[in-house]
Amino acid sequence: MAVKIYWHGDSKNIIGERIRALRTERGWTQKHLAELLQLAGYDFTDLTVLRIENGTRFVPDYEVKALAEVFGVQYETLLD
Repeated sequence: MAVKIYWHGDSKNIIGERIRALRTERGWTQKHLAELLQLAGYDFTDLTVLRIENGTRFVPDYEVKALAEVFGVQYETLLD
């Protein structure tokens, strides 16, 4: 069975802008965010973060959860 990826307008995800905003509010670089995610046990790179923020990468639910954990917010915060 193939996975179908749906686009949200021009973006593959709806959280990219919120991720960028939270990251910059904290003064974190994309590399620092990726390092925090790696320390938490998730497979992220700064390129992954860049693609999420630019909307060129689909973000599965378990990654939304990982990002929420690292930012210390509820996952709904990322989806609003």
